[in-house]
Amino acid sequence: MSFESDFEKMTTAVKAAEDEIVMAAMFHETWKPAAFDEDLRARIGTSYAAHSFNIVRIALRREMILALMRVWDRSKEAVRMTAIAEKLKDERFFQDLVAKRAVRLGMAASGVEALLTEALDQKRQAVLSLVRKYAEGGPGHVAFKKIKALRDERLAHRQAVDASAARDDPDDKEVEAFYVDSLSVVTFLLSLVLAKAFDLNEAGDVYRHHAKFFWAGARGERTEGHPNYRKPTGE
Repeated sequence: MSFESDFEKMTTAVKAAEDEIVMAAMFHETWKPAAFDEDLRARIGTSYAAHSFNIVRIALRREMILALMRVWDRSKEAVRMTAIAEKLKDERFFQDLVAKRAVRLGMAASGVEALLTEALDQKRQAVLSLVRKYAEGGPGHVAFKKIKALRDERLAHRQAVDASAARDDPDDKEVEAFYVDSLSVVTFLLSLVLAKAFDLNEAGDVYRHHAKFFWAGARGERTEGHPNYRKPTGE
């Protein structure tokens, strides 16, 4: 298969990864206050509104994990992060990628292609390191397996047999670390493959900022400030 054909496939995959990881960031940063903001949870309290609050919180978490795992799926129709990494390991492919970028930037004859190679290789190695982290034998593989099992058994599909006794669900720290690393790996790929400067961690900051304003007004009907609040009798 020619370089151009391989590069076109990788470009399509990286664009798809960008779409999915942006969705994951939207869901995750909107979910976090609902999970960890004690003032918000106190305002919701034990109210009728709390039921819908919990539905929204669960839905955001579910959709975040589904979007995140679509970046790492291995099926032929998916992004296939591991397949991208395997192709980037190919030195011939990488050198062709550098040459293509050099021509695009008008640097091919300027004697600075070696500097471009060094800069792009740093990003390539960062991608490969993060993918290895979650591959079998890597320090994050156990967490990855937990998140994948949660997606496979309870979110994307519902098993007829309850496997909860045997399943070890990921904790919030494991999911957060996987999320942050996924933002980083896609950020590196956008720069390496698409020559696109888009820091997805900064994008997460934007969605986090927006979420603060959204949740600031949320409260249950038993909390003063809610349109249906009624002061308890006897006060």
